[in-house]
Amino acid sequence: MCGIIGIVGKAPVSDRLIDSLKRLEYRGYDSAGIAAVVGGPDGNRVERRRAQGKIRNLEALLAQEPLTGQNGIGHVRWATHGAPNVKNAHPHTAGRVTLVHNGIIENFAELKAELAAAGRTFESDTDTEVIAHLIDAELATGLPPLEAFKAALDRLTGAYALAVLIEGADDLILGARRGSPLVVGEGQGEMFLGSDALAVGPFTNRVVYLEEGDYVAIDHDSARIFDASGAPVERAVKVVPASAVMMEKGNYRHFMEKEIHDQPEGCQRTLSAYVDALTSRSAMPGNIDFKALDRIQIVACGTSYIAGVIGKYLIEQLADLPVDVEIASEFRYRQPALRPGSLVIAMSQSGETADTLAALRYCKAKGMKSAVVVNAQESTMAREVDVVWPIHCGPEIGVASTKAFTAQVSVMIALAVAAAKSRGMIDAAEEQRMVKVMLEAPRLIAEAIGLEDALKEIAVDIAKARDVLFLGRGPMSALALEGALKLKEISYIHAEGYAAGELKHGPIALVDDQTPIIILAPFDSYFEKSASNMSEVMARGGQVVFITDPEGAKHAPAGARVVVTAPASDPLVSTLVMSAPIQLLAYHVAVVKGADVDQPRNLAKSVTVE
Repeated sequence: MCGIIGIVGKAPVSDRLIDSLKRLEYRGYDSAGIAAVVGGPDGNRVERRRAQGKIRNLEALLAQEPLTGQNGIGHVRWATHGAPNVKNAHPHTAGRVTLVHNGIIENFAELKAELAAAGRTFESDTDTEVIAHLIDAELATGLPPLEAFKAALDRLTGAYALAVLIEGADDLILGARRGSPLVVGEGQGEMFLGSDALAVGPFTNRVVYLEEGDYVAIDHDSARIFDASGAPVERAVKVVPASAVMMEKGNYRHFMEKEIHDQPEGCQRTLSAYVDALTSRSAMPGNIDFKALDRIQIVACGTSYIAGVIGKYLIEQLADLPVDVEIASEFRYRQPALRPGSLVIAMSQSGETADTLAALRYCKAKGMKSAVVVNAQESTMAREVDVVWPIHCGPEIGVASTKAFTAQVSVMIALAVAAAKSRGMIDAAEEQRMVKVMLEAPRLIAEAIGLEDALKEIAVDIAKARDVLFLGRGPMSALALEGALKLKEISYIHAEGYAAGELKHGPIALVDDQTPIIILAPFDSYFEKSASNMSEVMARGGQVVFITDPEGAKHAPAGARVVVTAPASDPLVSTLVMSAPIQLLAYHVAVVKGADVDQPRNLAKSVTVE
């Protein structure tokens, strides 16, 4: 949610800030802006340039009004307080202070009233501007910059990641984090601040991940880091692999398209981390005693939640271990009954999702052992849990998750098999069979992606619809939710996913000859019931897109508008194989409609505020 870059450099900063912001545009794109320390006849001063909309609008402004200087900050915004316009765009300035901010200040109204009563005026509707005024007010009392910054931080309630310029302290940028991630990048005679490793990736692979409550002062040669109490601290320098800072579309039109095609490799890397191809054994790192667990509690949001639901089906079916899956934003507020003998698994691509992090901390406070399935191994969640189960699909830039989703599902599959073996629900021979099935999945995913041309044709008709229903049974009911989510996210067509058995309990009232019905039904133990649902829909004029496998295509009732035949797959991995068609369908519908596929309106990649 929003993106930050700060540079104390030895080269002109404007183009470098823009380069970094382009990498961060997936985090926010309502507006963008930069600020830099520039020289003048009366001494150095901080100037800023801001534009509504995409970064290209900011580039156009900079072409007309260049911004010089070697030290600066930049921001891409996803609006929280205040409309997405220029006056609310970051950076914000008050007196000597110019800053950018991710997060939400919960007590901003109280602070704003206090500052207004003291004679300060505000030009924006944001909570962020309050922080700038608060720091400037502390400077006005005579405090030096770092002390003024700490005094202001102590008055803030809520979440923030900050990068701050102060006139008169020209070779200094201040940063702080609470509830929103922030990293320091170490260069040669240069230092950087960023909201993640991608932000500083163009400049360095040496990264320091700030801990919760940390604040920092960077200059050309050093980063002085302090904890929430104000005590100086050392934080480890991590060398970030090049893959973690690379983001190129290659020959693809959109990142989402590329990331769909990346899935065979991403799932291969992920599955290989949890199974041994030589011995055909499964193993989950972390020494979790699955036999001793009473239950598993999964907490997640969005697509990660749906991956968790698929995990529930598999773990309960294979390991006979009760699993609850809940939307993290609801979980902690209902004060659930939890016991120390349970395991909480947080699922988050970024490892910074605010609601999931809060739910995780709630479970840990109840004495539960904790694990996270995450794409960012240095994220806040990864640092706070007992066990980290990373996905290995590489950075995902498209807002609508594809390869991270299937990588998460891959971890859930491996977890289900490992738990089943540990609990004595399968023997060594069945474990070996399942491992072989898992290792075949990437090839089958690639074959499913080969259906793209057929799905392009279907997309032309789907793009005309106002409403679309997705139906499935068993794990496919969860995949129906994912299909509907993908379609609505990027094409803005209203779509709903349902367990097909619920059709007669209400949703069938929506069926008519203008409503495409997408039914996910591989030839498994649920197929007969799914085929019956298909007949019910067609009897009412529903236009069925039947996504199945070769055996399912043979037994499908006549009358479907189109049958899409995905590769045959074992039920253990069928959700992986069937994911590609629904992703490609959503993608090509959005392309037909001319939507902004990678950056759909109102959405951000990482939701770091509640």
